[in-house]
Amino acid sequence: MFDSLYPTMQWDAHRHHWPHASHSRFIHAGGIQWHVQVCGQGPCLLLLHGTGSGSFSWRGLLPLLSPYFQVIAPDLPGHAFTSRGAKDSLSLHGMGEGLRALLLQMRLTPAVIAGHSAGAAIAAHMVLQQASLAPTHVIGLNPAWLQIPGMPSWIFGPAAKLAAINPVSAWATAKLAGQPSVIAKSIAQTGSRLDEHGTALYKTVFSHSGHVHSVLGMMAAWNLSELASQLPHINNKVSILVGSEDRTVPPELAQKACQVLPQAKLYLQPGLGHLAHEEDPHSTAALVMKVCGLTSTQNA
Repeated sequence: MFDSLYPTMQWDAHRHHWPHASHSRFIHAGGIQWHVQVCGQGPCLLLLHGTGSGSFSWRGLLPLLSPYFQVIAPDLPGHAFTSRGAKDSLSLHGMGEGLRALLLQMRLTPAVIAGHSAGAAIAAHMVLQQASLAPTHVIGLNPAWLQIPGMPSWIFGPAAKLAAINPVSAWATAKLAGQPSVIAKSIAQTGSRLDEHGTALYKTVFSHSGHVHSVLGMMAAWNLSELASQLPHINNKVSILVGSEDRTVPPELAQKACQVLPQAKLYLQPGLGHLAHEEDPHSTAALVMKVCGLTSTQNA
């Protein structure tokens, strides 16, 4: 509802300052106009950002991983420069199906899917639903796989739905995000510390009402309880990277995930928060390459 009032961010207005703009391309698949950054050669590594972010979240990792992988980093539906798509496109299932269409259009099957927060939930859903991804290695970066304590779905869902259908909620949120220090404070509440450039990128997307409207719609459409019940059916190789100071997805949830995914291996990133991969891309890249079996010689 009211989607026409909230258009997608316009690439031409931002391309001159966007990270790795030379690697950006636009691909139509599954009824969605995707903004995707493609870089490197080798096995396909699909990077899925979290709620409210975008492919810019991988700005530090992209040059570190592209010598070893063909890195594919899309903006999720409705986020940044990717169009919103059909009604169901913002749900967990809808995003998984949209990404399936994108990968088919690109003729790619990921050897590795690394997802951050909600992006990790999408990765888990994809390997559960798509038989072609049975060999795919799943890497969860501060993964949102289980219900977050203190945010019951029976409260969160209705509240998000009301915000999503309110025609002024996204505009008001975007207006607030444009005020000095608001985004910086929000990032600090995740337990992370970003540089000025990183903070400015989040301010840019959250100052755009179309991006915010889609974020609210995604939050309203999601239900992690079903995914949590299906986690034990994942047979893929699973690696979990967790910032010890994460205040958004408590690190103890990763321990619980390991109880239902006995094949999962947990790697702690001391002193980092929910956006650990943005705070310290070098240590994150080193861990990604380690869990993917890249030796120090290959890494040199």
